[in-house]
Amino acid sequence: MSLQSRVDQARERTSGSRTGLRAPRLTGAGRPRWSAIVVLIAVVVSIPVVSVLVQAFASAGSLALPGDLGLMVLSTVALLLLVGLGTSVLGVGLAWLVTAYEFPGRRLFSWMLVLPLAMPAYVLGFLFLSTFGPAGGPARAAREVFGGSGFVELLSGWFGAPVVMTLTLYPYVYLLSRAAFRGQGQATWDAARMLGASPWRAFRQVLLPLARPALAGGLAVVMMETLTDFATVQYFGVRTVSVGVYLTWKGSFDFASAAQLSVLVLAFAVMVLTAERILRGGARYDSRGGHRPPAAPTLLTGAGRWWAFAAAGAVLAAGFVLPVAQLLWWAVTATAADSSALSTSRFATNLTNSAVMAALAAIACVGLALLLTHGVRMTGGRLARAAAQLTTFGYAVPGAVIGIGVLVAFAAFDGWLEALGVPGGTGLVVTGSVLGILASYIVRFLAPAYQAVDASFTTISPSVTNSAFSLGASPLRVLRRVHLPMSRSGIAVALVLVAVDAVKELPLVLLLRPFGFTTVSVWVYELANENFWEQAALPALLIVALAIVPVWFLVRQVRLAEPHKQVIS
Repeated sequence: MSLQSRVDQARERTSGSRTGLRAPRLTGAGRPRWSAIVVLIAVVVSIPVVSVLVQAFASAGSLALPGDLGLMVLSTVALLLLVGLGTSVLGVGLAWLVTAYEFPGRRLFSWMLVLPLAMPAYVLGFLFLSTFGPAGGPARAAREVFGGSGFVELLSGWFGAPVVMTLTLYPYVYLLSRAAFRGQGQATWDAARMLGASPWRAFRQVLLPLARPALAGGLAVVMMETLTDFATVQYFGVRTVSVGVYLTWKGSFDFASAAQLSVLVLAFAVMVLTAERILRGGARYDSRGGHRPPAAPTLLTGAGRWWAFAAAGAVLAAGFVLPVAQLLWWAVTATAADSSALSTSRFATNLTNSAVMAALAAIACVGLALLLTHGVRMTGGRLARAAAQLTTFGYAVPGAVIGIGVLVAFAAFDGWLEALGVPGGTGLVVTGSVLGILASYIVRFLAPAYQAVDASFTTISPSVTNSAFSLGASPLRVLRRVHLPMSRSGIAVALVLVAVDAVKELPLVLLLRPFGFTTVSVWVYELANENFWEQAALPALLIVALAIVPVWFLVRQVRLAEPHKQVIS
């Protein structure tokens, strides 16, 4: 899911109200064709996950799982726990710091702390290794002074992965926790303080429990991103279950074994979602008495104000500022050494591949999102609404599962083509074209497109649609002449968000790309794997620059929601 959709995934849809018109209605079962379209899209999007389950159960009698499966499971659990703990500490701590206290740069930090979302973990991973790896400055200095790098070697090994992923994923917890703290208002804080609670006790026993649903939602997104990743963890030698799926497929092209491991990854995803529900505890906290203003921040004085500035600045520098500066330096150095770097055919080819795939994914996802949203609006039935919501599950499914599911489904499709006598035989669709990548993108990124388009459709009054029907317009003409022009802004946002997510996407491309097909993200990964860090800087900068676009939407929302508040001295 896109950044904006991940943070505001629980947006409630507004239903069309009835009007006094007796002409064709928006709700009801009078348009079964549109219900069928919505259901058909939901079924097609569900095929990859269903294919994985069918393949895994069909081959259950001949298990061919890796011998180190137990180690992979333990590594996955350990990584999830460490990243969850790290993002909780940073996200909640920074959210409370910029919400409850006034210190130099607080208003700037309140939105700039979102910027690490624009830094993909696989980019920060090789930057981290270049610094803390054996050839990095800290490691060399430690060897000269102490005879060994000690803690530096630890960071460049297994424990580097949770550090990198924490720095790139904590903003999910930060944004939702900060919104929860601001929503509790001044009265909650004052009540706890009047009852004699210290500031720390009031935060720990009152405000933090009230923010539990937001914390659970942010952690669920973090866990899903951690579970999906297998590029960053490979840099640091962490063999998770997702890594096992990739290596099993690329090493032996064994559908059965890859599908069995994918089911294990899916089981981890189900456990994460279950843990989120348990952490929420069925709690839902509402403020009574209408909207309450957020609590006024307390002015920090003395050394405390500079400690707060240093804490926020250090996290921002480590997660965004210093990595971007290093990428810029390497890009300038590499370009100065080879002035033809920008004009090489490989750079142009990889950039074209990424641009074409991103454009196709954006058009396909937004087109399907328009059909889904318009179809639900035409029918209003429970079946259509449930089917439309089902299409958004792709972002809650790990990429390894989607990738293997697409492979299994397309392999079956190849078999049908071969049985029909189509030249090319098995592998025609899977490895002979990029259709597999496009199909996985649709499953993965339909959710942000649907949510952005749906949010735009909710601003269109049902009376406008009913007026068009009363003038004799068909549903398709209403879509073309009424709904499309009035939802242009939402469609534009959906196109941008899906395209940027597609450019950043790495796991699905690595699993599904045909021979010789390389995107910018895969190119960065390959160069970093071979320690060609300076050559990887320029394409990595391009990815970060594009990723800033959806982050800008989030930053804009944060800044608009940040009024000037009274400061308590």
